[in-house]
Amino acid sequence: MIFALAGCSEKAEEPSAITGDAPVLVPDGPGAPARTATPGERIGRPSPEPAAADVRFAEGMIPHHRQALEMTGLVAGRTTTPAVRRFAEQIAVAQRPEIRLMSSWLSAVGRPVPGGHEHGSGGYGMATQAEMNTLRATRGAAFDRSFLTLMIRHHEGALKMAREQLAAGRDESMRRMARDVYAGQSIEIARMRRALERVPS
Repeated sequence: MIFALAGCSEKAEEPSAITGDAPVLVPDGPGAPARTATPGERIGRPSPEPAAADVRFAEGMIPHHRQALEMTGLVAGRTTTPAVRRFAEQIAVAQRPEIRLMSSWLSAVGRPVPGGHEHGSGGYGMATQAEMNTLRATRGAAFDRSFLTLMIRHHEGALKMAREQLAAGRDESMRRMARDVYAGQSIEIARMRRALERVPS
């Protein structure tokens, strides 16, 4: 499948962008609650063909999320700190369904779902294999410090991926996913930074 670059010249029947202060509710599918349209969002017609940025976002975010789940899976056996355990639970609850949604979207557009994840050199905040090995070897306050430090960086990488998608993507479902990732993980970063300040040295 060939993905056209965003910004093509087709302008026929272009829907109006949302403007003004009054909220506009947009149906989000049968049985699902309506959502509030974001300022500048164009509604009234189906999403155009996905751009390459939409595909890159899903293909990159799935393994990125999988590593976050690997990290959260280490928490229960290595710390009893309530805040860290809550962060792990919240991240897992949010990211598992996001992986499923992005996997279904990729299949629908004829792209294979990435398998596993690459630790690599830490791109987009990903932990390296050495960093993951160190995380597995720590316990207590040392684990809390390492987990929060790595997860903050990991989330910052996700924000960068979301910004790139919103700058060049055009599939509304992937743009909505990017907005959700950006909003949710921005809040978690702020909370994890506060928690990190309270970890004993």
